Amino acid sequence: MAVKVMHTGVWAFFVACIVGIPVAAALGEFRWAAILTALVSLECLALAFNRGRCPLTDVAARYTEQRQDNFDIYLPLWVARYNKQIFGTLFVLGALYALAAWLAE
Repeated sequence: MAVKVMHTGVWAFFVACIVGIPVAAALGEFRWAAILTALVSLECLALAFNRGRCPLTDVAARYTEQRQDNFDIYLPLWVARYNKQIFGTLFVLGALYALAAWLAE
């Protein structure tokens, strides 16, 4: 399913951004850390305005009756189920690390 592939690609992009925030900060690239933080924050706004769901989930739901936590993305069920908790925590911790590193600069 094309939507599932696209959703997985978008997910991977944002995971790379989340991982990149503390990496950029550790390298002293605070402008990149800020850009990555802004990109992830925009995704958080999109989720917030869509009642906590990715808009691509709604698109995928039009094409199947399945509703498992990973029906719309190529992720293991447990990752899809706890995706926001796992990567939300990593995002906040990475952003706090970047802020602390920037202030210590």
